[in-house]
Amino acid sequence: MQLKEKVAVVTGGASGFGKAIARLYAQEGARVVVADLNGPGADAVAADIGSNAVACQADVANRDDVEKMAKAAADNFGGIDILVNNAGYTHQRQWMLNVDEATFDRVFAVNVKAIYFAAIVFVPLLEARGGGVIINTASTAGLRPRPGLTWYNGSKGAAVILTKSMAVELAPKKIRVNALCPVIGETGLLEDFMGVPDTPENRAQFIATIPLGRMSQPKDIAAAALYLASDAAEFITGVALEIDGGRCV
Repeated sequence: MQLKEKVAVVTGGASGFGKAIARLYAQEGARVVVADLNGPGADAVAADIGSNAVACQADVANRDDVEKMAKAAADNFGGIDILVNNAGYTHQRQWMLNVDEATFDRVFAVNVKAIYFAAIVFVPLLEARGGGVIINTASTAGLRPRPGLTWYNGSKGAAVILTKSMAVELAPKKIRVNALCPVIGETGLLEDFMGVPDTPENRAQFIATIPLGRMSQPKDIAAAALYLASDAAEFITGVALEIDGGRCV
């Protein structure tokens, strides 16, 4: 087991990438806090995993809720070793000037400010454990942006740069920080990213830009998150790992 005796907090854990990460971590021996704004969804995932998981309803853009996630890890499992900042938000694919201010603010609150809150709350806890791992879910949108998602692209570009800067600053504390950069994938946000109905014809237009010929799937991102959290990646920090079937080449 690659994560035996480790404690992980996974945000956005009720569905999509986060659900797959939480389940795989538990299979590999970790005890997991499944955190999500969707409380019933988090409950269902934690119940499915079993005794090695607990649910925590939380808004990652609210510092009090981030504190609540840390408390859930401490109260149930004695601490924290791995933090996966996976929760994300997007605006629908559209002309950049049509995105309203409230949506812009929410995109940056969930995709960027949440990383700030998580660092404030969790870095001291990881340092007290002698080190640990932080994984931020960014996107290929932050590396090779598509038109129509300008403000989302910017938030994920920020996540990539934050990851690299955090990695350097936290290295002396033995805290590794890396980012996952998935290409468009089969999650609940798919139609927002596409900006059109999810039909085979519309999917084909996006798949045509991915050399390996398919969208990402939650299992792809979970496998990468497992590797980056494991001891096999002990000398890897500051990386924005492209999980994209060659999209960014």
